[in-house]
Amino acid sequence: QVQLEETGGGLVQAGGSLRLSCAASGRTFSSYNMGWFRQGPGKDREFVAAIDQSGGSIFYLDSVKGRFAISRDNAKKMVYLQMNSLKPEGTAVYYCGDRGYRGTYFQAQTYDYWGQGTQVSVSS
Repeated sequence: QVQLEETGGGLVQAGGSLRLSCAASGRTFSSYNMGWFRQGPGKDREFVAAIDQSGGSIFYLDSVKGRFAISRDNAKKMVYLQMNSLKPEGTAVYYCGDRGYRGTYFQAQTYDYWGQGTQVSVSS
């Protein structure tokens, strides 16, 4: 059974930074592709960033390129999302997901496991 737990959310002013962490347990973490998604009030879950098993392939939502950075530490079974220059439209619950070996990095429905999410609120 895979378990994912996100931490690091909070309230920040526009222009500020937060670092989200996702702790994984339950299987060989280094073998699986991971991603971060977010879901704002009344909206669908939206792709934010993804990283492959080794960290060699990374993808971002266009609107966060240059401001957000995804990384992973396979020894610690952790995935991180560094978020800089945050904007009010970034207010959402942020989720860490595990899509195993398959699927498409930007499609939420192809992810097998999710954490409970962590709230990020950006004030203007």
